[in-house]
Amino acid sequence: MIKQEEVYKIGRLGKSHGVRGEVSFLFDDDVFDRVDADYLILDIDGILVPFFIEEYRFRSDTTALMKFEGIDTQERARELTGCDVYFPRNLAASDDDSISWSAIVGFDIIDASTEKSIGRIASIDDSTLNILFCLEDGHLIPASEDLITQIDQQARTITMHLPAGLLDL
Repeated sequence: MIKQEEVYKIGRLGKSHGVRGEVSFLFDDDVFDRVDADYLILDIDGILVPFFIEEYRFRSDTTALMKFEGIDTQERARELTGCDVYFPRNLAASDDDSISWSAIVGFDIIDASTEKSIGRIASIDDSTLNILFCLEDGHLIPASEDLITQIDQQARTITMHLPAGLLDL
């Protein structure tokens, strides 16, 4: 059984496309293309289920048409509409050169000076040029490369030098 902590969300399936079973895939992270993945994981009624990729083609920088094995009709594709799409963390870890913002949700932030945990990343706010880590306790931490000293994908931690008083705001 696939566990939630073993995957991270990379997008959502949209409407079916055509009669061959293709479905539109709106993604935030193209890791499935960068690491040549064989499958994606869909949330089907709260259960994480792997679906093997037969083929896909990009329509834009954030949309692809996806064809899964065994999904051969428009009706079957329509059943997948609205499903959240996840990617296995262990496959993404092989792509060390370009870890995505989506992949670090759930990582712990460690203060480099005290080596203590500050909190866990609940989400990423990338709506402006100044990207922020939104922690579970409500704190916002700038996601600046200048502040990050180390990212440990295995331990799921990000060590940072934080400006004095940042957490007091």
